Formats: sequence, C-alpha cells, structure tokens
Amino acid sequence: MPAALKNADVTMLYLIKQVELAVRYRLDEVVSGIGLTALQYTALTVLERHPGMTSAELARNSFVRAQTMAQMTTFLESRGLVRKEADPRSKRQYLIFLSDQGQNVIDSLRADVAEVEQAMLADFGEQEVLQFTSMLRRCRVGLSGSHPH
Repeated sequence: MPAALKNADVTMLYLIKQVELAVRYRLDEVVSGIGLTALQYTALTVLERHPGMTSAELARNSFVRAQTMAQMTTFLESRGLVRKEADPRSKRQYLIFLSDQGQNVIDSLRADVAEVEQAMLADFGEQEVLQFTSMLRRCRVGLSGSHPH
C-alpha cells in the first residue's frame, strides 16, 4: 500500500463508495421522472452494450444479486423496456434484450446522464480524465480479474 494511503484520514475504498453513492443519488434524480431507479437504468445500459444476456449475467454486470435482477427484469419487462427470448442453448434459460422502447428511454436520458458525468469531472483536465478512466479500469481488473464490459 502506498505510504500516502497509510496515513490518510479516509481510505480509498471509503472515497470510492462516497463517489458511487453521489453518482447513484444524481442518477436517481435523473431517472425518477420516468419511474426508474439508477439500478434499473444501469441494467438497461448493460443490455444496450451486451444484448442477449441471461439474468445471472445481467446481475453480475449490473452489480446486483440474482434475485434482485429477477425482480428487476420482471418490472422492466412489464414496462415494455426489455424482452425475453428462449435461450437456444438451454431450454430452462431466457436471454434478455433491450426493447425498442427501452432504447428510446436510454436515448431520452443520455444528455441528462452525461451532465452528471460532466459535473463529476468538472475539475479535471482532458488528460486527467483519460488517466482517471484508465486507473478505474485497472482497479476493476484488479478486483475482478477480468476486463470491464
């Protein structure tokens, strides 16, 4: 551990959690107007990048438990934001896809979500944003042992 962190009043994990909570709060403000939560919005954006995931895969990539994701996909499907298709590789699984309506929701929120990110990075220079992005990816790889999705 670097010496700077040994003597810090707060740990790196504490700071990361505080940023995560602040982002989640701001995202909840953005998406609440259309009746979604930040976690539901996150699941939709994961499906946008990786269509055709199982519920378990979507849960892992959205950082929620499998049971939570099962409830979430039921809700999102009832709102017409996702659709399920039988998995051709398994008779007992379904693959989840973003629906056209789900894509429209993401598209309608894109500018507001970008404003949250811009606010978070407002004091960073362009090179700092690139370095910070790289460092966050390396942190994720360090913790998960795999490259981010």
